[in-house]
Amino acid sequence: MKGFAGKQKKPMFRKAIFKLAHFAAAPDFWKVYRRVMENQWRPYEELKAEQDEQLRKMILFAYENVPYYNKLFNKLGIIPSDIQRSEDLQILPILTKEIIKENWNEFIPKNLDKMKYDNRATGGSTGTPLKYRVSKEQRVMAGCLLYRGWSYGGYEPGDSMVFLAGSSLGANAKTKLGKLIHETARNLKKLSSFDMSEKEMMEYVEIINHFKPKFIRGYASSIYFFSEWIINNNIHIHKPVSIFTTSEKLHNFMRPIISKAFNCDVFDGYGLFDGGISANECNHHSGLHIDTEGAVMEIVEENAKQIINGEGNVLATSLYNYALPFIRYDTGDIATISDEKCDCGRNFKLLKDIVGRSVDYLITPEGKHIHGWFFLYIFWQYCQGIKHYQVIQNTIDTVNIKIVKDHSFENSQISKILDAVRLRSENWKVEFEFVDKIERTGAGKFKFIINNLNKRNDQS
Repeated sequence: MKGFAGKQKKPMFRKAIFKLAHFAAAPDFWKVYRRVMENQWRPYEELKAEQDEQLRKMILFAYENVPYYNKLFNKLGIIPSDIQRSEDLQILPILTKEIIKENWNEFIPKNLDKMKYDNRATGGSTGTPLKYRVSKEQRVMAGCLLYRGWSYGGYEPGDSMVFLAGSSLGANAKTKLGKLIHETARNLKKLSSFDMSEKEMMEYVEIINHFKPKFIRGYASSIYFFSEWIINNNIHIHKPVSIFTTSEKLHNFMRPIISKAFNCDVFDGYGLFDGGISANECNHHSGLHIDTEGAVMEIVEENAKQIINGEGNVLATSLYNYALPFIRYDTGDIATISDEKCDCGRNFKLLKDIVGRSVDYLITPEGKHIHGWFFLYIFWQYCQGIKHYQVIQNTIDTVNIKIVKDHSFENSQISKILDAVRLRSENWKVEFEFVDKIERTGAGKFKFIINNLNKRNDQS
């Protein structure tokens, strides 16, 4: 009995720290969490009515406090009361990253100095990284919805978890002390998908086997690549309760490989912090349940009209981001929505498929596999004056970076980009090419990380 009690004490202590840390950061966090957990079993009509009520508040706030929206409404000859339901959003034009960047000062709310908010940036996988603000209210709601989504796979707040990803999931910290404090408070370990050579992956196996996380979360391609390596090398690794994939499309061929490597179920998730939308898969795997509380997700045809069945562009309207309201924000993603009901009993609408942004791995001369998001983060930091970019690897020792620049571009950014790249590989030769535009794929999409080396290997 004594040994059993000792084993139980540490997880309970970790969970207590976890809950206390969230309460200290946001005293109302657990109140919101309990509410969204109860919501998952409520009738959709009730959830939709509450969503529309919050939407009306956000529309009124944006009109009264954000110059861009005030001018837009007046130009269109509409008033806030014209938008009573999410269906009424169709009278508004689509918001793009370019519009926000070109009218940045117009998106500053009158009372911003009285708000609590964080400065963030999008990943830039569309070629146009965007800096934005996210209010504390939106951040709290996003966190609660994330935990609810994980609960579909068995997660309870405070359970141990390993992240295999980049800085978008918090895998990078500015200081070792900061990382230690964050990992301790959140009961997690962070592993970087930016460094995945044989050496690093063996270290990751040792960390996972020692830490014994109940859950693993990360980029779909990173976990898939790790899983293939585990299977091919017959590696023994700790079995988690579930694995959560995010940030990229979980292709059908990935799921069985990941499940085989870790001997557990795989749950996909979708979310955008800028737009506030999110959706998560339950154990019936019949689609991703679209959250209603944090944002309005629209699936629209080319004419920007909403559809309830079929494939279309994904738009997001944040419901709590008062620091920078996103209204009918073009996410750049394509998804298939369905009005089918899931047998799990939850009444949310379902995303049946997501055509997200797949990002290639690049391979260094030293044999490291570098996730393409690494370059995306570089351009987060050094995107001043860079309108679009594309990173292409044609040979093992050369990386070509195409840049579409504008008048504010400074040549000093090139040396900074080179310094960041050399931290991953000193032997990579980086070639820069300034172009007028980045060519689209045959499907009309941009692809900003391309590994042609892998394609040639696959064909040989």
